[in-house]
Amino acid sequence: MKIDEMKERLIEIVLEKSFKYSEDSPFTLVSGHKSNYYFNCKPTTLDPEGMNLIGEILFSIVKDTDITAAGGLTLGADPIANALSVISFQKGKPIKSFIVRKDVKDHGIQNSIEGNVQPGEKVVVIDDVITTGLSTITAISRIREAGLIAERAVVLIDREEENGRQNIEAEGLPVQAVLTRSQIMSRYRGRSIGTLKIIS
Repeated sequence: MKIDEMKERLIEIVLEKSFKYSEDSPFTLVSGHKSNYYFNCKPTTLDPEGMNLIGEILFSIVKDTDITAAGGLTLGADPIANALSVISFQKGKPIKSFIVRKDVKDHGIQNSIEGNVQPGEKVVVIDDVITTGLSTITAISRIREAGLIAERAVVLIDREEENGRQNIEAEGLPVQAVLTRSQIMSRYRGRSIGTLKIIS
């Protein structure tokens, strides 16, 4: 399956498992704003087919770079980074995964980052959804504090609002989204309304 075909299939999985829409705007985002639609990516990123597609697509994005590891703020980034790591090993160019903790543990060696990564390694910062970009920016800050070099950010879905992408780019990283709100909404509008999970 070609990458474009993988993305088309991934959109279908997102619509089936991770996308909800309502005309009554019941969804409150992390920013506090209301939205007609909501993405809960975990049912997709933890799905066997979804994880395999995501790993293949992300590997196609980073395979020609000198990145050695991928990770982001737990919990959203974890299955995505793990999917990339597994696929990269299968493709013969292993990319390690790591986890950025939301809170530094108060015992042991007090790591903010978990994984087999060392200062100086070039890494890709992962996230599942960009809205404001805050979780990605938090991960970038922790990654830099640990001495890792954040080369770029890759996200599963860009909501294309609240300057999320621009906020991350202001940190000096190029941002690439696997899917965008526009792509997903275009497919949503083209499908039979009876096949989708509509919240009334």
